[in-house]
Amino acid sequence: MSKKFGTFIREKRTILGLGQRALAEKIGLSPSYLNDIEKNKRNAPKISTIKKISEILKINQDYLMDLAGLSKKSIAPDINQFILENPSVISLLRTIKENNIDKKKIKNIENSINKVMTKSLIIAAGLGSRLKDHTVNLPKCMLDFGGKTLLQRQLEAYNSNGIKNIAVIRGYKKDKIKYKGLKYFENTDYRNNNILNSIFYAEKFINGNIIISYSDILFDNIVVQRALNSDHDISVVVDIDWRGYYVGRKDHPISEAENVIFNLNNEVEKIGKINTGNQEVHGEFIGMIKLSDYGTKIFKEQFHRLKKIYWNKPFQRAKTFQNAYLTDFIQELVDIGIKVHCVIIESGWKEIDTVEDYKKAIAGFNKKLTKS
Repeated sequence: MSKKFGTFIREKRTILGLGQRALAEKIGLSPSYLNDIEKNKRNAPKISTIKKISEILKINQDYLMDLAGLSKKSIAPDINQFILENPSVISLLRTIKENNIDKKKIKNIENSINKVMTKSLIIAAGLGSRLKDHTVNLPKCMLDFGGKTLLQRQLEAYNSNGIKNIAVIRGYKKDKIKYKGLKYFENTDYRNNNILNSIFYAEKFINGNIIISYSDILFDNIVVQRALNSDHDISVVVDIDWRGYYVGRKDHPISEAENVIFNLNNEVEKIGKINTGNQEVHGEFIGMIKLSDYGTKIFKEQFHRLKKIYWNKPFQRAKTFQNAYLTDFIQELVDIGIKVHCVIIESGWKEIDTVEDYKKAIAGFNKKLTKS
């Protein structure tokens, strides 16, 4: 972290084409005071001002706090404030110091805490038009599967893995999704955007360790467990036993699968609607992605960078950035050198995209009930 606070602010402001006076007005500083900060003649401002700068310039807040701390030759101001407000944490820090706990062990402690605190975000804003009459009055996630809705079954899988902090992005027929104990975000333009942009209506929720999933997939508890166990910053869940599911599947042909090609390190090389006749295809992306705290920072920063460049323009396989799938975004991350890890599974999930999918899934539930 070699950059200075003021230098970094000036660079970001310039990239966004925002004048110094305009930024000063937005954050409530005098232009001369901001000018001194940008020239590193003054220390970083107070926490509330740093937060405003972070929001306006689309800068990761933690990174900006760290730079602010360096400008004062101290620790990040938000951490300093937290310690002052929570003096009991000093005992923990002293234990780490007195036991000479190294960086690797500190990272392991951090990962353990993040794993326990993992949350989930479910994208449920879409129209579900391919399910025809079944979704005239209901969003896909509220369809019945053996006496429970699709959303309830997802919640059970998350809860069984200790994930209780769950949010849902609603859009189409949003009033039909109203379970207690969930956080809700509204995609107000769900008819005109796609999965990628839908996710960012819940941007405030995307931090720490988080699993983001489509609302039209049924998955077993073990699938969530596999995702949870990944310690990579960005991980996608990939089914390598995927081809058999498409046998006899007419309404959603294999050509529409969101496939994945990965290398020997299980890192994504290609993802999306790849030519499925090519035997290089290794698996199918199931519609679930897991991000670490640092992964969420990458995820959000890259989204805003790309949105500025590609809004109303073609992006990867999408006609416009607004219509991009999550896989378009993942492919872009890979293309610019960001590693995306594959969490490998073998079945344990189903996509409910068409009437045919729904009927097959219902038949499967009825078969289970008959056996039991």
